[in-house]
Amino acid sequence: MIFNLTQKNSIASKILADLRDVQIQKDRQRFRSNLVKLGEIFAYEISKTFKYEEKQVETSLGVANCQVPTDRIVIVPILRAALPLHQGLLNVFDEADNGFISAYRKHHKDGTFEISVDYMTCPDLENCIFILVDPMLATGSSIDASLKSIKSYGTPKQIHVVTAIAASFGVQFIRRYYPAVNIWVGALDDELTAKSYIVPGLGDAGDLAFGNKLQD
Repeated sequence: MIFNLTQKNSIASKILADLRDVQIQKDRQRFRSNLVKLGEIFAYEISKTFKYEEKQVETSLGVANCQVPTDRIVIVPILRAALPLHQGLLNVFDEADNGFISAYRKHHKDGTFEISVDYMTCPDLENCIFILVDPMLATGSSIDASLKSIKSYGTPKQIHVVTAIAASFGVQFIRRYYPAVNIWVGALDDELTAKSYIVPGLGDAGDLAFGNKLQD
């Protein structure tokens, strides 16, 4: 399923507007902060899909019957761009386990590219709620490579992909090959450039958050 935060008006729309704004983007701390805020909103929305059980909690005046989630959560960001968005999710799911994936575009002279996964560390994923985080979902290739990389770590009971901005092409690709995956997007854009960048998008989220890199 696809969940689009900006299909209905909410403060998420304002956060997305600030993330796209080329003037606001000049302030890296504010850009990172907006991604953190968006991650917190995603976490709240995702939490509505969880199973809960009743737990008795002792207060200073008595006992309260509360509902708490029952499943173990694992959050895995794709380095480096996903780190602020990941932090927002972790602020809410503060007891979650975490893994990390380094996946990037390795460009060829003919203009094509492949996704290289150079590093991965991950806890046991068997029967957990697995949340994969990447701020931009363009072609879907990075998500595809990451989902293939986790297979040896166990089979999650739920998989959620969280992204600030996605291209329709990438979403359709993931839905075709991973129909059981829940895709959470802040906004959905229609266009990709010849180099597979999202338009209007917001630019390179990693560079905007942490500074320009030397490699393409």
